[in-house]
Amino acid sequence: MSKQAAAATVAALAPDLIGLSERLHAHPETAWEEHRAAAWVGELLAGAGFTVTPRYLGLDTALLATYGSGPFRLGLCAEYDALPGLGHACGHNLIAAISAGAALALAPLADEYGLTVELYGTPAEEGGGGKIELLERGAFAGLDLAMMAHPAPVDVAEAEPFAVSHSHVAFRGKAAHAAAYPTQGLNAADAFTVAQVAIGLLRQQLPHSVRVHGIMTNGGEAPNAIPATTEGRWYVRASTLAELAATEEKVWRCFQAGALATGCDLEITPESKPYAEFRTYTPALDAYRHNAEALGRVFDRHSPAREMNRASTDMGNVSQLVPAIHPYVGIGSLPALNHQPEFAAHCIGPDAEKALLDAATALAWTALDVAREASLCYVSAIY
Repeated sequence: MSKQAAAATVAALAPDLIGLSERLHAHPETAWEEHRAAAWVGELLAGAGFTVTPRYLGLDTALLATYGSGPFRLGLCAEYDALPGLGHACGHNLIAAISAGAALALAPLADEYGLTVELYGTPAEEGGGGKIELLERGAFAGLDLAMMAHPAPVDVAEAEPFAVSHSHVAFRGKAAHAAAYPTQGLNAADAFTVAQVAIGLLRQQLPHSVRVHGIMTNGGEAPNAIPATTEGRWYVRASTLAELAATEEKVWRCFQAGALATGCDLEITPESKPYAEFRTYTPALDAYRHNAEALGRVFDRHSPAREMNRASTDMGNVSQLVPAIHPYVGIGSLPALNHQPEFAAHCIGPDAEKALLDAATALAWTALDVAREASLCYVSAIY
């Protein structure tokens, strides 16, 4: 009966949850700028009796919303930042609404199941490491379970994301007239070219568990001037933090080669702390898979689109501290994939709405299953 009640709550709140998702989708805000998004999520939960703390732990676009006072502390993570130039092409509008829906479904059952429901509004997942900032300020500590569900082309239960580092790379050279005085310049664009060629050659010696990719954000100002400055953003991914550190050394040597070859100065600046690999809490994942299938979700192990589960997330850092799951819910977007404009278009509409309501219900049911299991009293000792 409790699961039926949770499902009924999600169904009853469908207009509000879909409305929240659509509003976020229509007003995308990038990392650390999610002021409206945080306010809208907080308003929805405050209206249902949650105690809402805006600007949580000193972060302007973070929030904490709590309900209940039971011994089992459940954390639901609501992401809501968008991608620069692509809007909600990763579906964070849906993530926020899914977590809010699960939290609202569990609130009426908090006393019965001994729950404290905690929804964390977590900014800047797309490269800013908002959850890592929150972790360092004491968030998530002591949770018995942390959960969220992420949109993808198809349903995938287990997250297997890469660890990742995000870095700003800059070469500083010397400007000169490209035709009259080319010998007086130090070409920062050439430095970047040498580095990119070196990285391309390095890939032959990199394992399958590693990804290296980036963009140049400033390549010079005029074709008739030797570029004095070039800048870019570079990501290095690997299966673990240890493998990431070893790979970074090789990649940075490629950038150093560009500086050495051209005489430019090199500056590499981390944009955030590294994202960790994900550590899945299997009992909760098994419960989620069962609950999602009960709602008619299908996990296709052979679809190439399931590779979205290898994308990196700062939820991995949370999973290193507390038991956690991060399933993916399909929105029927194929052939559109995450981080494509076409995927953003699929993050609203009937398929997205069904995914939203199913995922909110499945997460709520999973929380009830896990909280009910007396054997989970040992979990905090493991972590």
